[in-house]
Amino acid sequence: RFKGFTDDWEERKLGEVGKTKSGIGFPDAQQGGKQVTPFYKVSDMNNPGNEVVMMNANNYASDSQLKENKWNPINPQNSGVVFAKVGAAIFLDRKRIVDTSFLIDNNMMSYLFDSSWNRYFGKTLFEKLRLSIFAQVGALPSFNGSDVEDIKVMIPEESEQKMIGDMFEKLDDIIALHQRKLDLLKEQKKAFYKRCLYRVYN
Repeated sequence: RFKGFTDDWEERKLGEVGKTKSGIGFPDAQQGGKQVTPFYKVSDMNNPGNEVVMMNANNYASDSQLKENKWNPINPQNSGVVFAKVGAAIFLDRKRIVDTSFLIDNNMMSYLFDSSWNRYFGKTLFEKLRLSIFAQVGALPSFNGSDVEDIKVMIPEESEQKMIGDMFEKLDDIIALHQRKLDLLKEQKKAFYKRCLYRVYN
């Protein structure tokens, strides 16, 4: 533990310190928008820039779409995380931070932190939770909000959360930097390989 912290961590159910929000149907005909409210799908977690915090989406909902469909964007008062809740993507156990107003499709779920959380500590804690073990077995594995809200976790006071969160945020920044360098080297390798093949066969 960090120096100066001796208090016991408190056991809480996730439903006592936050709440889950499920997604909504997203008709194909309405997809493809480029502005206003991001409408996240599971695949958006793979977008460049979304490795830790959801920063961009492949689809956005306009104000007119929100009104027409009576869609109510999810507005984190503090912050939260999103993750897959249906299908094989559950078993990848990926979580991403969400800070701003958003929508999610019905293959995803969000958990919104209340004011007692440090956002990055929350994200780190969720990364250690294997939500996939709560999936209902069947042709299409899934879980619901009550499954998540019933999970018991140990939570320290907010000042200790912040120190833990800050440490892991710095580590993630370093990892992301090296990942970008690795991706660039892989692209260079492909280019060199193509150039070599061209010289061999021409």
